[in-house]
Amino acid sequence: MTTSTTVRKRATGSLLGLALGDALGFPTEFDDVPSILAKCGPWREMELPAHAFVSDDTQMTLAVGRALRTAMDRGLLVPTSLVPQLRKEFVAWNRSPDNNRAPGRTCLTACDLLEDDTRLWQDASQIGSKGCGANMRVAPLGLVPGLSDEQRAGAAQLQAALTHGHPTALAASDLTAHAVRLLAQGADPAALVGLLRSYALDNRSRYHHRWLGDLWTRSQDPSPEHFITRGWDECLAVLERLQETLRRPSPETDPCLAAGEGWIAEEAM
Repeated sequence: MTTSTTVRKRATGSLLGLALGDALGFPTEFDDVPSILAKCGPWREMELPAHAFVSDDTQMTLAVGRALRTAMDRGLLVPTSLVPQLRKEFVAWNRSPDNNRAPGRTCLTACDLLEDDTRLWQDASQIGSKGCGANMRVAPLGLVPGLSDEQRAGAAQLQAALTHGHPTALAASDLTAHAVRLLAQGADPAALVGLLRSYALDNRSRYHHRWLGDLWTRSQDPSPEHFITRGWDECLAVLERLQETLRRPSPETDPCLAAGEGWIAEEAM
C-alpha cells in the first residue's frame, strides 16, 4: 500500500468515524449518565439509534473541509485564500434550512456577523467564547497532506477564531488538529498526551500574526503573547488532568467526571 493510499484511507476513516460518533452522541447530547442509561439501556448493552443523524458538528466539519479543498485548489494555503472560503461556507451553513440541530449560540452570532462583507472577520469573532464549536470541526486540518507546521497550526487557529476568539479556543483547536495528524501518521495513542503536552509547551507564547492579524487587540491582554499564553496554559492544565486520570483508568466511571463535559474548548480537545 502506498503512502498516499494509507493517508487517504486514514482520512476517510477519521471523517467517517467523526460523523458516526456525532450521530451516536446526538440523541443524548444534553443528558447526564443516568438519563442516558434510562434512555438507551445499560452500559455495554446500549441500543444504537435506528438512523444515523448528521449533526451540526458534522455539518461544520464538512464546511471546513470544503473551504480547505477550494482554497488549496487555487494554490498555496494562506490566510487570504482560506478566509473567504471559510466565510462562504459558514454563512451558507448558517442560512441552510438543515441548520436546525441545536447549534451553539456563538457560531450563530458570529456567522450572522460574517455575512456582512464589509466587516473584518476579527470583528465578527466572539472574543470571549471558548466553546466546543471551534474544536469539533477542525479535524480536516489534521488530515490534509503537505502542509507545513505553520500552515496547519495557523489555519487551525484561524478557522476557530472566525467564530470563537478566546485564546483557549485557538490553542485547543491547534492541539486537536495536531492530535489528528499524529494519529493519522501512526502515533501510539498511549503516547499522545505526552506528545501534545510537548507541542503545547513549544508553542505556548507563539502568536500567529500572519493568520490571526490583530485579533488579540479585541481582548484585554497587554500583548499578543500574553493573549495566546492564556489559552495554552488552560490546555496544559487539562492535559495534566487527563494524564493523571489515564494512570488509573476506570472504564465503568463517567469520563466526564475526570475530563469535563466537553462544552468548553480545552475539555472538547
